[in-house]
Amino acid sequence: MKVTTFEELKDRHLGKVGTPERDTYEAEVREAIQSYHIGEAIKAARKERKMTQDQLAKLMGVKKAQISRIERGYNPTLNTITRAFNALGMAVSLTCGNMHITLG
Repeated sequence: MKVTTFEELKDRHLGKVGTPERDTYEAEVREAIQSYHIGEAIKAARKERKMTQDQLAKLMGVKKAQISRIERGYNPTLNTITRAFNALGMAVSLTCGNMHITLG
């Protein structure tokens, strides 16, 4: 029985690294992972403060379902991320190269 690695499957079905299809796939995966980590950070900060999703939603002026989507990493915008952390009493900063920007 031949074992096929995940890399071999990606090469076969998406193209080799550097092809447009593969680059698009890799970028989408990176974005999904980043969104997941942001959602997990918001959830951890909320739980650390012993807040429910309902309580955070009220502070942000959104519905509980929106908090659930954010915490599950469903495409959070920079504005939404900033609002969530600000509602949790946390500052948000962004570093781009050697520029440092505080948001909210």
